[in-house]
Amino acid sequence: MPLEPLPTAWDLSLERAVPGEDLVGVGADLEPGTLLAAYRAGLFPMGVGRHGGPPMGWWSPDPRGVLLPGDLHVSRSLRRTRSRFETRVDTAFGQVVAGCADPSRPGRWITPAVGGAYARLHELGWAHSVESWQDGRLVGGLYGIAIGGLFAGESMFHHATDASKAALVGLVRLLEAELGDRWLVDVQWHTRHLGSLGVREVPRSRYLQLLGAALQQPLPQVWSGATQEPPTPRMPRGAR
Repeated sequence: MPLEPLPTAWDLSLERAVPGEDLVGVGADLEPGTLLAAYRAGLFPMGVGRHGGPPMGWWSPDPRGVLLPGDLHVSRSLRRTRSRFETRVDTAFGQVVAGCADPSRPGRWITPAVGGAYARLHELGWAHSVESWQDGRLVGGLYGIAIGGLFAGESMFHHATDASKAALVGLVRLLEAELGDRWLVDVQWHTRHLGSLGVREVPRSRYLQLLGAALQQPLPQVWSGATQEPPTPRMPRGAR
């Protein structure tokens, strides 16, 4: 089981959040207890300075991008390319974060301080990577925070066509296999890229309801150690 860190000293509630505004606070720290309290409250950190540097902002997008049970859309072309990849979990967490933090990527925001904060959460058992491997080489993946039935995705990268999409599909299949339709994947903001996979937008109020339900679910055992995607995942009704 993940190790619970010391509690945060900061007030991370959304009581004074303004509807429609994504940035709800500035400051605090990146200690493990602060980060976990933020995710449990519906927040996540991202620097508001140049290239994601200080000061640290705390965000709760309104509307929020989410992938819900039954919404995943896997195109015919993605089904073909996905068969070329092997899905692994937590075998190269640091490499995945480094791939997402590549300074050549536009809009880079994963600073060394941010990467180090998630590395500490990984050591405690809260942060995880889902990886796409091809011919023994890491070619894409994503990382995020798992709490109960919530997976809060932070970033993804790819060095091969559809490798990051394959990792997201692999993530959903793993959640389906253990939780059926009792999970929530938070992607923060809706984009055209994610929308093609079935991501939708929901108001912040609805997100907080979904979050509350997800946090009540048991933590999938897939996050307890390195594994590969099961060959025959259990599919919820209506999945595509």
